[in-house]
Amino acid sequence: MSTWITSALILVAAVVPAGAAYAPATTPSEILANPDRFDGHMVTIEGTMTHLRQRVSRRGDPYYKSDLSDGTQAIRVFSPGRSPCQSGAVTVEGTFAKIKRGRLSVSYNVVSASRVICRQDGGADVGSSRAIDLKTAKALGLTIP
Repeated sequence: MSTWITSALILVAAVVPAGAAYAPATTPSEILANPDRFDGHMVTIEGTMTHLRQRVSRRGDPYYKSDLSDGTQAIRVFSPGRSPCQSGAVTVEGTFAKIKRGRLSVSYNVVSASRVICRQDGGADVGSSRAIDLKTAKALGLTIP
C-alpha cells in the first residue's frame, strides 16, 4: 500500500508544477508597487485579461500576449500556445520578471505564464489546468476531504 501512495504522490508532483500551488494570489498593483520583491519568483495573479494578441513565431510556434489588469494597473502576460480565453476574469500562474530581455527587444514587468485559468460563471475553471481531478484521485486511492 505504501508503494501505491508513493506512486500517486510522484504522479501528482509531476502533474502540478513546483511552486504553482503555493504561490498566494496577488494583484498587478501589489506586484508593481514592489517589483524587486517578486522578480524571478513564481506568482499567482488574479485580474481581467485585456488586449489579447495571438501570434506565431518565426519557427511556427503559437504564443500570445495580453494585459492583466486589476482596474488600477496592468502587467503584460506572455505564454506559449493558444489562449484558453479571449478576455475577462482570469487567474495567471507564472514567473514575474522586472526586466525580460529577448533577442530583439526588452520588456518590463512581464509574467511568463505556465498556466492561465479563465474564470466565468462565478469562478468556474474553464481554461487550461494541470491539477489532478477527483475521479483520477479516487482511482489512485487518494482520500479527498
